[in-house]
Amino acid sequence: MATFKFLLALLTVLAVQLSEATRPFPSNTDLPVFNGTKWAVLVAGSSNYFNYRHQADVCHAYQILKRGGLKDENIIVFMYDDIANNKYNPRPGVIINSPNGSDVYAGVPKDYTGENVTAANFYAVLLGNTSALTGGSGKVVASSPLDKIFVYYTDHGGPGILGMPNMPFIYANDLIQVLETKHAMGTYSEMVIYVEACESGSIFEGLIPENLNIYVTTASNANESSYGTYCPGMTPPPPQEYKTCLGDLYSVSWMEDSDLKDLATETLEEQYLTVKMRTLNNYSSYGSHVMQYGTQCISNETVSVYQGSCPVKLSANLLQSFESMGVVDQREADLHSMWHMYKKWTGEPQEKEELLKNIKEITAHRSHLDSSINTIKFQLLGDQQHGSQRGGGWPLVDDWGCLKSMVRTFETHCGSLTQYGMKHTRTFANVCNSGVSMEAMDEAAKATCGSYNMGQWDPTIVGFSA
Repeated sequence: MATFKFLLALLTVLAVQLSEATRPFPSNTDLPVFNGTKWAVLVAGSSNYFNYRHQADVCHAYQILKRGGLKDENIIVFMYDDIANNKYNPRPGVIINSPNGSDVYAGVPKDYTGENVTAANFYAVLLGNTSALTGGSGKVVASSPLDKIFVYYTDHGGPGILGMPNMPFIYANDLIQVLETKHAMGTYSEMVIYVEACESGSIFEGLIPENLNIYVTTASNANESSYGTYCPGMTPPPPQEYKTCLGDLYSVSWMEDSDLKDLATETLEEQYLTVKMRTLNNYSSYGSHVMQYGTQCISNETVSVYQGSCPVKLSANLLQSFESMGVVDQREADLHSMWHMYKKWTGEPQEKEELLKNIKEITAHRSHLDSSINTIKFQLLGDQQHGSQRGGGWPLVDDWGCLKSMVRTFETHCGSLTQYGMKHTRTFANVCNSGVSMEAMDEAAKATCGSYNMGQWDPTIVGFSA
C-alpha cells in the first residue's frame, strides 16, 4: 500500500511538471503592473524549546521572502527568540526546519522578541500604529493603497483563539476588527494570510467578510487539530541529536513548495491545492483539512506577488514533499519531544530528574484541566451540552466579551489553560451561547477547582507559556 501511494504521488508530481512545462509563459504585456511595495509580517506565537518548530517555521519563511527580493525594512518578525541559544539546542546559534535543512536563523530580524511578542503589538504593526507599540524595533506595516501584504502566523490555537507567549490570546473577533480597520484605512491593495494552528478555521469561519481584499488559508478547519512533523521517533526523523519537532505539517508543506516551485508562475490556488493534498492525505491516517476564506479570487494571482520569487533551487529533492511523514498532534508535540529527550538523556542525572518532574507536572495539570472542564460543562449545560454547539459556517460565539470573561473566570479558579487547554474554549463558547450567567460560571468553577493549588502549576517555572 505504501509503495502504491508513493507511486501515485510520483505520478502526481510528473503530471504537475508536464502541466507547467506546457503552460505558455506570460509575456510582459500579460502581466499586471505592480508599482507598490511587498510587506510581510511573520509571527511565531510560542516560546520554549519544545515548541522549537514554530520559530523554525518563521525563520524559514523569512528566508523565502528574503530570497524572493523582499527587503528587511518591509519584513517584520515576531519570535520569542529563546530557541537558537537554548541549552537544549544541539547546534547553538542555528535553527533548522527539516532533517537535512540548512540554518534558517541567520540574518532574521529581531523586531519583536521576548515580552514584546504580544497581541497588542501585532495589531499595532498591522495597522501601522507606532504610538500603540510597546518595545521592539518600532517597525510597522507603513503601507500605501498600492501595497500587498503577506501575513504568516504559526503556533497553538483553539476554537476562536490563537496563542501568544505573553497573555492575552489573539481572539478571532479582535483580529477581524483589526483587519476591517486596516481595510477602512485604505492602506493596502490586497492581503494574504497563512495560519498554522489547531482549529485555525474558527478564526475566520463566519467572521471574515469577502470584500476586504484579504485571502486566507488555514492549516485546519474549525474543529480539528493541526500537526507537528519532523519529530523524534517518526519518519523522516530529525538528526539524532534533536529531541524536538522541527516543523509543522501545513507550514513545511507551503514553504517547501515555495522552495521548489517557480513562484512567478505558480498561483496561490495551486499552492493551496498542493498544501491541501499533502496536509490532508499525508499518506498516513492523520492530517487536517486546509481551508480557504475571504476574497478567494485573489488566489488566481501568482505566489510571487506576495512572497517574491527567485530561480528554483535545482538541487532540491523534488519528491521530498510527497514522502510519507510522521506527525503528532500540536498539543501533544511538547510531551512527545520531552519523553524522547528523557529516554535518550546522557547529561547530568539531576537535570534528567528535573525533566521528568516537568513532564509529570504538565501531565497532571492537563488531566486537571480536562476533568474540571467536563465537570463544569455538566453542571452548567447538563443534557443540553451537545445542542449548544454551533454548526459549520457560523461564528463560534456571538458575545465575544462573554467568552473572554468565561476564560478569565475559569483561569482565576482553575489555573492557566496553557497551550493544551486552548481546545476547551469551545465549551466556554457553548456556555455563552446557552445564556449561562457569569455568576453561574464563577460558582461552578469555584466549586470544581476550589481545592486546586494553583501554586503547584506555574507555566513560567516549568518553562511552558500559554
